[in-house]
Amino acid sequence: MALIDLLHVSKQYEAQKILCDVEFHLDEKERIAIVGKNGSGKSTLMKIIAGQIEPDSGERIVQQNISIRILSQVPKFPHGVTVKEAIIHELKEINEAKKRYEEISQKIAKDPDNSTLLQELNRVSNYLDFHDAWNIEEKIERVLLEFDLKAYEKRLIDSLSGGEQRRVALAGLLLQKPDVLLLDEPTNHLDVHMVEFLEETILKEKFTLIFVSHDRYFIDRIATRVVEVEDCKLRSFKGGYSDYLRQKEDLLKNMQKQHENLLRLLKQEEEWLRRGVKARMKRNEGRKKRVLQLREEAKKNPAIIKKIQLQLEREKKHFNREEGVSRKKVLFELEKISKSLGNKLLIKEFSTRILQKDTIAIVGKNGSGKSTFLKLLLGEIEPDSGIIKRGDIKIGYFDQHRSMLDDDKNLIETFCPNGGDRVEVWGKSMHVYGYLKNFLFPKEFLDKKIGSLSGGEKNRVALALLFTKKVDCLILDEPTNDLDIPTITILEEYLQKFQGSVIFVSHDRYFVDKIAKKLFIFKGNGEIEESYQSYSEYLMIEKELAELSKIAKEKKPQKERIKKEVKKLSYKEQRRLEELPSLIEKIEEEIEAINECLSVPECYEKEGIVAISSKLDALQKEHEELLNEYIELEEKRERLEH
Repeated sequence: MALIDLLHVSKQYEAQKILCDVEFHLDEKERIAIVGKNGSGKSTLMKIIAGQIEPDSGERIVQQNISIRILSQVPKFPHGVTVKEAIIHELKEINEAKKRYEEISQKIAKDPDNSTLLQELNRVSNYLDFHDAWNIEEKIERVLLEFDLKAYEKRLIDSLSGGEQRRVALAGLLLQKPDVLLLDEPTNHLDVHMVEFLEETILKEKFTLIFVSHDRYFIDRIATRVVEVEDCKLRSFKGGYSDYLRQKEDLLKNMQKQHENLLRLLKQEEEWLRRGVKARMKRNEGRKKRVLQLREEAKKNPAIIKKIQLQLEREKKHFNREEGVSRKKVLFELEKISKSLGNKLLIKEFSTRILQKDTIAIVGKNGSGKSTFLKLLLGEIEPDSGIIKRGDIKIGYFDQHRSMLDDDKNLIETFCPNGGDRVEVWGKSMHVYGYLKNFLFPKEFLDKKIGSLSGGEKNRVALALLFTKKVDCLILDEPTNDLDIPTITILEEYLQKFQGSVIFVSHDRYFVDKIAKKLFIFKGNGEIEESYQSYSEYLMIEKELAELSKIAKEKKPQKERIKKEVKKLSYKEQRRLEELPSLIEKIEEEIEAINECLSVPECYEKEGIVAISSKLDALQKEHEELLNEYIELEEKRERLEH
């Protein structure tokens, strides 16, 4: 049964139609990603689902007594409360339920046969179970730590930045665990570690979720379904982002030639993602086996942990690839630079060289000094100590405030300040409309003032303007913020063709993996690590090192060990572990049969190639889920028995 239904819903603003006779259904435990171009109606759809705005026509049906909460772009809190008080205030219903549970329990102790009290106790208990509220104090502490709010817990909420306030609001919503949670760009203002915590919480707590996001790894990991808003209509695709790309490509193959450009971009994206996913899966399988072996070996020899840690550290290290490079190709040379802001050390004696065609991602936690590093390169601030040598270079800079734009000018004046209607892009003269069409601007936008555009549209203008400048180096601060996925894909294509160096700050793991050939990892306390790995690979190794460190701490000396009773899997888990291999084998046979069918036209023409491909995608996803379940149960069995 659906929790929320939209039936024949339409919505328009003045002459612009946003949604035209659309239908939408949300079932319990679904996690739906809403995608589409900026301005296509994603936020409008979310607000109609949440009941914040009314459709012009159609019907919204909501299952009785369900709680629906939405993360606001500008959260509101009671006046004069601290960060921790603001979170506790959001949990008022849970705390009241806990108090009521204790009251009923005391009454039942005196009157154990009271059926009314027993029914109420059962109802309140189920409510607390659903919200996992028995240890709510511990969960508050955890979310404060993971969202980097612990240091601010006693500060007034009004004194925090907009991004920090959104983290407080998100923390409160996660702890509330409403029946339906709606999130609009939840990963904005979160660093990669916070995003990982958010992903793990959503999956572990089995949230029913509708969300808008440009973070493609987040969509791929979280979504069970993708709903695309396009041309006033909704189209639904099963699975995550990679599944959406495959199904979208199949759909576009049957459409007219006007889609060829989008099809080419989607194909590039699909091929890149497939290569990355396969490589990560292969490495994951090897690493899972290694961790299982480690747990076994560590019981016999504590030195094994150190050995594996050293192997992983070696994997993280990079070789010096700059030996013998011509001095003419060095854009920046940094010699033991240090920088502090207030009492906080951000950069400590960091030395490096940045070369002509380097593409470098600057990554790390919020507040670790990434934007400060960009300002040092730009010469906007000076280091406290050390030297920065800059070559004779021109720099194109994109900042989050879009300072290169003038709100009083229209697009034609912005791109053609000396008159005319043509721009030069990398030596090629183009009509300004033809160029801006590549950044998804229709012709009617040419006369629009910059000040009248949305944040995402301004970002598209700023990035498009950047590529018309003759520069040796692009420096970008969070370039994917406020962009939709189609625009990010176009940005990636332009950056991959750019002949100079690219230095950028980003928390978008997919974007970093796709663009960067080198990482500057800001680890805190002034430490900066250089790596030539993909960001996903680096994060995976960091996670393993943390796990190894945890195992080493938990491990006690042999003489202190006390023989314990051997624990086992539950009967249900043991049965599941025994039946999984045959289920996995059966699916593998079905996958093999479909692959054989796809190579024989007489076979696949009977059902149709799209239908067979969809069936194959579903089987492959089910195979991966069962395989992961088997590995997790096997790991649990190993832990319990040893």
